[in-house]
This record gives sequence, structure tokens and C-alpha cells, in this order.
Amino acid sequence: MSFVFPREISNDYEKLLEVEEDQDVIIYAGENENLKEFRAHSLILCTRSQYFFAAFYNDWVEKKNGNFILKKPNISPQLFKIILRFIYCGKIDLTNFQGPEMLKLLTAVDELNIQALINCVQKYLINDDEKFLQQNFTEILQIVYHNELFTELLSYCLHKIEILFNSDKILSLEAHLLEFLLKQDDLNLDEIEVWEGLVRWGLAQARELDLFKEILYKYIPLIRFYAIPLEDYNNKVKSYEQILPKELREEISKFHLEPEPSLNFLPRRFVDSTIISRKHVAIFANWIAKRDRGKYKNCKVSYKFNLLFRASKDGNTAESFHAKCDNKGATLVVVKLNDSERLVGGYNPLFWDSSNSGKNTKDSFIFTFENKKNFRTAEFVYSYNGQFSIYCGSFNGPVFGYNDLSVNYNQPDTWYSYSGSYPRLDLPHIMIANDYEVFQVIRKCV
Repeated sequence: MSFVFPREISNDYEKLLEVEEDQDVIIYAGENENLKEFRAHSLILCTRSQYFFAAFYNDWVEKKNGNFILKKPNISPQLFKIILRFIYCGKIDLTNFQGPEMLKLLTAVDELNIQALINCVQKYLINDDEKFLQQNFTEILQIVYHNELFTELLSYCLHKIEILFNSDKILSLEAHLLEFLLKQDDLNLDEIEVWEGLVRWGLAQARELDLFKEILYKYIPLIRFYAIPLEDYNNKVKSYEQILPKELREEISKFHLEPEPSLNFLPRRFVDSTIISRKHVAIFANWIAKRDRGKYKNCKVSYKFNLLFRASKDGNTAESFHAKCDNKGATLVVVKLNDSERLVGGYNPLFWDSSNSGKNTKDSFIFTFENKKNFRTAEFVYSYNGQFSIYCGSFNGPVFGYNDLSVNYNQPDTWYSYSGSYPRLDLPHIMIANDYEVFQVIRKCV
């Protein structure tokens, strides 16, 4: 039997900070009247921070009378005291910190390369001070741009990027930040929103068309025009076509004239999946849109895919599936088969529940990718619109048709395919799954 006493160890190290014996580091934090001296142990600093390790062992700092001498004029004594305490005992209380102080703390711990504290500060800002982040969005973005370790804040900014693009904040955005954003794959925006934001930014920089064209020239290749539906293109892009290169205009026109355009673009929206990529999502959206076009004639529809359920994480049981997925509207089910690159799955345009009954719809489909890395191997078929296009059973997971595609929770990793409510896909009758995911499909009509 083993025992661990982390609290006692933490308390002892905190006491060590207060003891002035064997301290061989002198650090001057702040400057002028706000200057304070701190003493510490080089061994502890080196162990807890790569910055101090590199400084002491690469002769970056002065050494005098057996002591290392460091000067940190850009870090206030108040912040350095908090950081030093964290280095020694791993304790920090961020409760009373205001937003501007948090940013200074984040910048300081980044300089000192204390990764654990970097993560703590980011999580606190996102979870407990989101109002400050939203009010100072551009400043936060600038900090993230200059600090590659701030990955959680970057993800937050990309997810909440509409705060910038759908407000006047974008008008004063620095050019290098705009370019940085347009190069991102995970902007949580439709491409037409990206284009409209770019146009508004460009017009704010120059009112004359020639200067406007010159300013936007470098950003045009970063816009994914193929992801803009034709109606939006005609309404919101076409009036600016003269600033697009002639070859690009011809390619876009040709793309929209094709009855089934080849998919050579990626949507920006992030998809939380261990099974599929954004390109799969674009294909699924295209299949769903084929049925939706007749229902949404007066607007353009885009789709967002939110992960509801992952069997390997949430529990591969009927109870877990229904707890996460019931009454969530339209959903997409994606199954990764064991020991292969094959995907199977289906789309339920209605909803799941535990009613032990069937639902009829002509808009559901089942699909397969023989090889998920080869998009040409994709096949899908729509329902015959029978009574059991979808079956919702309290003891079942997803069931499409008369077991056209279904999971058997007597053997949770086993999926079955027997043709009945859908045209036949070339699927094995019995398949062993590695994992499966369910996504809520959210339509946005604009």
C-alpha cells in the first residue's frame, strides 16, 4: 500500500520560501519607487521553470558573491510575489483579480515559461471573467497573436469571433491581425460573414474604389469563395467582383454552373470529432441540403454540427445515448468500423426519443465511406419514406429503417445492416465498431 501527502509537501515548500537559509538567487521586481527584492533557491526555480533553468545554466544573468542576480522591471512586485509562491507550493487564488491584472499576470508567467500557471489563468479568464474578454476582444486577440502558448484563449477567440466580425470592432483591427484570422481554419463563421467583415474593414480603410481594391488585394486569396452559396454570392459579392482576379471570377462562375460541383473547398467551422474531418462535414451538409432546398426557398441555409455523444467517452449504452441525444432535433450518426478506414452512418432529420415507435420521413439517409480518406468512395441513399425510416426504442441506440443500419446493445460494438426501408448499400450484414459519434445538426437560415 502506498501513501501520498501532497498538501503537506506543498505547505513545507511554502515555508521554505520564507526561510532565508541557502537562498542563492536575488530577484529585483518592478522599478523606481515600486521596486522590491525577492530571494529564492535556484534549484527550485530551475525545477519549476524552463526560463530560470536556461538563465542560470547558460550564464544569462549576473552572479555576485555566490548569488544569481536577476532584474524584472516589467513585472510588478505584487505579481512576482504571487508567481513566486506558485513556483514553490503550487497555490494561487485568482478570485480577486480584475481583468487587466489577469492579462499582466498572463504575460508575466508566459515570459517565465510556467506552463501550468499559463493554463490556470486562461481557464479562469474564459470560465469566470468572460465579460472582460468580450469587452476587450481585440486586445485579447493581439496578445494571443504574439503568444503561441495561449492556445485556450485562441480557441475561445475563434469560437466567439462573431463578436469582432459582426460589430464595429473589426473596423479598427490591425492588418496583420486580420490576415492572421483569415488564415485560420476554425473560425466559427459562415464564409459570407467572413467576406462581409473583410469588405467593411476595407471600406473603413479607404473610401475610393481603386484604393479599396489595392488594400483588399492580398486578402482575396484567403476567402473561400466556393463555400459561399450562389444566392449570397449574387447578393453580397457580385457588386465587388471587379476587385477579384478575372481567373477567380471565371472559376467561381464555372463552379456554380456545375450540376454537382466538385468539393474542393473546406468550410471553416470546427468539428469536434475523433472520426471525421471538416471535409466530411461539408459532404454531409451537401447531402442534407439536397432535401432542404425545396423547404427553404426564400433563404440560404448553412449547417453547424455540434457533438452530442461519443460512445467511447460517454458510455456505449442505450441509456447514455438517449440521455445525450433525445429530443435534440436533427442528428447525424457516424460510425468508425474496427480495424479499417470504413465509415458508416445515417442522418435523422427528425429527433430521437424513447417512444418505442417508428417515424416516417423521406429526408433521412444512410451512408458509407469505404475509405474515409478517399472521398470518392462515399455513397448514400435516402429513405423510401416508410413508417420505419427511423426507429426510436428505449433499449436501442440509433436505428435506421428495419435494421438497415442499427446497433445491438446486447453486443454494444456490433452494428447490423439488412435492407428494408432504404435502397441497398454494399454493407456487411454484421459490423464491429471501433467508436461512434452523434452530432446535432443546426440549420441557420439567412
